Amino acid sequence: MPDALFALPASIDLAIVGAGPHALTLVTHLLQKKKSMRGRFLVFDPRGTWMSQWNHQFAAFEISHLRSPAVHQPDPDPHALRTFAEARPDELFPPYDLPGTRLFQDFCQDVIRRWQLQTCVYPAQVTRMMPFSHHRRSRFCLELSNGQTLIARRVVMANGGSIPQVPEWVEQVVTPYPNDRLLHSGRVDLRGLQLQGERVLIIGGGLTSGHLAIGAIARGAQVFLMARRRVYEKLFDADPGWLGPKYLKDFWAEPDWSTRWQMIQQARNGGSMTPAILTQLRRLQRDGKIVFYEQCQVRGARWSGEHWQVCCNNSAVHECLHNQKIDRIWLATGSQLNATKHPLLKDVLDTYPIEVVKGLPVVDEYLRWQRCELFIMGGLAALQVGPTARNLSGARAVSDRIVPALTKSSLALS
Repeated sequence: MPDALFALPASIDLAIVGAGPHALTLVTHLLQKKKSMRGRFLVFDPRGTWMSQWNHQFAAFEISHLRSPAVHQPDPDPHALRTFAEARPDELFPPYDLPGTRLFQDFCQDVIRRWQLQTCVYPAQVTRMMPFSHHRRSRFCLELSNGQTLIARRVVMANGGSIPQVPEWVEQVVTPYPNDRLLHSGRVDLRGLQLQGERVLIIGGGLTSGHLAIGAIARGAQVFLMARRRVYEKLFDADPGWLGPKYLKDFWAEPDWSTRWQMIQQARNGGSMTPAILTQLRRLQRDGKIVFYEQCQVRGARWSGEHWQVCCNNSAVHECLHNQKIDRIWLATGSQLNATKHPLLKDVLDTYPIEVVKGLPVVDEYLRWQRCELFIMGGLAALQVGPTARNLSGARAVSDRIVPALTKSSLALS
């Protein structure tokens, strides 16, 4: 049920696109710095509630706890989650007090209540964002999924901005197949699935494929996990040195945007699994419930009657999946960040073209698009913030840059 049932104003000072943890972090930091911002912004999300997509994804993958330590959360007080968890210590998981999923959700609801944000989320998706000039100042006309429009003086894009990444061979599947038999991980919901006796091929070596494999096996499936490299373990998806000056000072000192992009790629180094998940999978491997095909990729697949027939690029070396009848394929192949392909940025790029490096926009130090009052959160801000821009820790780092530009008139575009 949407938190907000209210009339849409004709114009608003600040529109925030997306109601996930980044938007929640921004709003609490914004109100802490400038209480008078209350009532001057609206958050837009198709489900009309805070954190709905985040909560759905954690439930759909049956994720028990976060990968980020308790210090990374949306409240400006870094100790707020630990304080909240004092009565629930068994919901902080080793080795670094990783919050349980239910604990984190309850905490976020507490943040929403304490900061009185229950009626900030308007239940509609922003489908188009058209910049225009008004008395030589930038404005945005936002079109919503319910057919309404409104004018915003400033916009923060906090909706992730990533597009599901699908391998090339998927486009080349010519045989028609049932919709649910080949899915990107973003569309997989483990709840309610009956997989007894099925063979499930999961493609990708990151944490998502680990969660899906454990969920599928729990439902009676035989899992084949294929990754183009060796599956490896890493506690966090980027080294904690990236949370402070240890690595960031060299990153910020680097003037070349392409070199910065390379540094981001090296720091994240593709997908990895946590030690706990990989240990669980290796145990299941010994029990014959999962087979790993590492350093291996699908070359092609065809739907044949009731099953997939899959051939890999290493068939000369091993039979791999050639003789297996696969019931489902799940693509845990991640997502790509590309400003030039983001539907909401098309009109902005046409009106205010800027440099884009390998999909990432070159924004100013306040994460503001050149010549207009559009601010970028999440992974699209990585060229300025660094490799953790998309993480919960990144939400705070990003907010620390955007909030001054939203609250100090001296930093507004003239």
